[in-house]
Amino acid sequence: MTSEKVTTTPEEGYERGLGSRQVQMIAIGGAIGVGLFLGAGANIAKAGPSLILMYALAGVIIFFIMRALGELLLYRPVSGSFAEYSREFLGPFFGYFTGWTYWLMWVVTGMAELTAAAIYVHYWFPGIPQWVTALVFLVVLFVANLISVKLFGEIEFWFSMVKVTALIGMIVIGLGVLTFGFSAAGDTAHVANLWQFDGFFPKGIGSSLMTLQGVMFAYLAVELVGVTAGESENPEKTLPKAINTLPWRIALFYVGALTVILCVVKWTEFAPGVSPFVKAFAVIGIPAGAGIVNFVVLTAALSSCNSGMYSTGRMLRTLADNGEAPRVFSKLSATKTPALGITVSVLFMGIGVVLNYVVPEKAFGYVTSVATAAGIWTWLMILISHVLYRRAVDAGRLPTSSFPAPGGAVCSYIAIAFLLFVTGLIAYGADSRVCLYVMAVWAVALGIGWLVLKSRTPSIADRREPEFEQVG
Repeated sequence: MTSEKVTTTPEEGYERGLGSRQVQMIAIGGAIGVGLFLGAGANIAKAGPSLILMYALAGVIIFFIMRALGELLLYRPVSGSFAEYSREFLGPFFGYFTGWTYWLMWVVTGMAELTAAAIYVHYWFPGIPQWVTALVFLVVLFVANLISVKLFGEIEFWFSMVKVTALIGMIVIGLGVLTFGFSAAGDTAHVANLWQFDGFFPKGIGSSLMTLQGVMFAYLAVELVGVTAGESENPEKTLPKAINTLPWRIALFYVGALTVILCVVKWTEFAPGVSPFVKAFAVIGIPAGAGIVNFVVLTAALSSCNSGMYSTGRMLRTLADNGEAPRVFSKLSATKTPALGITVSVLFMGIGVVLNYVVPEKAFGYVTSVATAAGIWTWLMILISHVLYRRAVDAGRLPTSSFPAPGGAVCSYIAIAFLLFVTGLIAYGADSRVCLYVMAVWAVALGIGWLVLKSRTPSIADRREPEFEQVG
């Protein structure tokens, strides 16, 4: 088949209301979350300065994943992208499994982030019960998602702007301390802090590798730009730009920010449960530092919850369109949003608020580990779909994408091996292993659901040719 550009999709009824500015910020916001602002503290305590290398290594793999997704998106940009590609290249069951698993990932992430947001507000207003704050946030974000995709995009734009501004401010202040020696940290801040205290790998390479599971959680949601494909005004231009800027975002916001922090404050001063950014501001001596970072982490949590509501509604609609969820979820509201899917997802997130309020704190960690396992499955499906797509292109069965991944399928194979390695690390860790048990139960439940669906509608297991309509 010729390599003519075919970037086409069914219109699906969605409003193409996400402009380039919003897609760019959704992509940036997806790469900056609570995993960095809070989770990095525990990982620094485990790995020391070598955590910088772990973020860089994982960042390279994430870029491979996103370029693979980008090639698929420009071959056929659809909302609910990875579930659709799993369905097309691996079969209907894998599309069904991936769609529901991605829905689970965002529901449990929403549970955790909503509760976290309430805890952050509790920092300023200890007299307000946490469940009240969580409920208010839940309702406000829910209403915003129902109104229009443009409002979702605008909220996400400003949430991301706060996070980006805070990180750049932290980097600039840290570089100022290192260069000019001002502030309370001026005498001890030095690049040599990266290796002076028991070396770059103070706890050994094994301990550093064990942090990869937490590092991968920090990168969850970068694939959200794929879910926006069906509602982007000009996917041919906005999606490649959003994906190609990923390396510098990772280099600046993750590797750059952590490098500066670990130069300013020696790694031995960080501890689990304390944001490294709060600690760095405290050591530098900025009076309002803790409050500033608390506000930033609050926006990160709300941003994640906002994204969760957006993506779960779209994924339920994709499943319903394929007969893998109740048909009623396929209906769009007058504002062209999947209102019922969002509503049901929000109700599940609301149950999570109650659960997180009454169960021990360890439940929060379990929820995030389940989200990580679900995220790894999603990434694996993207990569395997990409490998199969490239085979079809090479055989002349499918048109080439206008945004081919560098190195073809080779980088996808490397990323698949890396994700399987991280899964092995998760199985090795006693605490993290729990999420694999949860995922096993989830897989059994979905398997039973699939058998029921097949018995009622045998045609659901039939492969269907993807539809193409010209976009733009």
